[in-house]
Amino acid sequence: MTFYDDIYPFYPLQRTSFIFNSSLLTIILVFLVLAVSLLLILPGIRGKSRLFWMIRIIISLFIGAVIVALNFTDNWAEARVTTNATYKSFSNAVVNAEIGLHVGLYGINVTLKGNPIVQFNETIDYNEMFSWHNTIEKEYEEALEKGLPNPILYIAEKFTLSSPCGLIFQYRYSGRYASATLWTAFCCWMLANILLSMPVILYAGYMMMATAAFIFFAMASFSTIMNAPQCVFSIGSDSFETDYSHSFWLALATGVLCTLIGILVVMLNVIIPEKMNEAFSIGVDSYEDEDGSYGEGYLNSVFLNEVTTLPMTSNVKAEHI
Repeated sequence: MTFYDDIYPFYPLQRTSFIFNSSLLTIILVFLVLAVSLLLILPGIRGKSRLFWMIRIIISLFIGAVIVALNFTDNWAEARVTTNATYKSFSNAVVNAEIGLHVGLYGINVTLKGNPIVQFNETIDYNEMFSWHNTIEKEYEEALEKGLPNPILYIAEKFTLSSPCGLIFQYRYSGRYASATLWTAFCCWMLANILLSMPVILYAGYMMMATAAFIFFAMASFSTIMNAPQCVFSIGSDSFETDYSHSFWLALATGVLCTLIGILVVMLNVIIPEKMNEAFSIGVDSYEDEDGSYGEGYLNSVFLNEVTTLPMTSNVKAEHI
């Protein structure tokens, strides 16, 4: 048989490195569509309220997108090291590469990038995902069958049930509880947005603080893995340990933002409730009705003359009768 583009027939296609998480791309697209749809109504809002509504929409959608995306990111904790390590099993070939471990709530992502990328006439650029919906035993066996590089197999083995480190139990359960509390925070965020459109702004502030509380609970759940004895990863002549990464600090910043928004809404609603109702366009018609002011208007003079003369003519006819 002949070759086609350096690919053997009847064998899987050549692997390519992971570029972007499809789940994150879907979340970004969904919230971008929502943002564009809501921003299209801004031209119909007059005055200074237009800027307020734009800021409100952007901040609210940012919080919602972050809460959902945090469930699918793979960098709650991570570690990197550049070292010399054996590349393949049953071989003495040593490569210089950057090895990375990225931990999410549903699995791990192991990267291996050569320095330089092309060594031994092979492109060393791997990005492998291992999820633990139950365990990663099956995925680890598939990685062995594929013949993945030794550093990737070594790190993945640390998360199997047979590993003495017990990392699978620590990260799997802490990730499950963190994900559950994040979805609860997302529900609180939705309720807060609904309540902001009703004459109960005070409770909307409470729900924003509840959103922040559940985000902090998710962080606390994930942080429990740091209290357990750390497993040291030794590859080549170097070793490394995991530490908090971007998603963890993004969750902290989002929780602080929700807390500030909730406290600000509650305080302003207590101090200046009329201004808050006016800012959120709540109860404007009722206030106008109570004051009796309907704004400036114009009345047809011909219609006014007919109304004033009609009772007089009717009285004259009644006297003649």
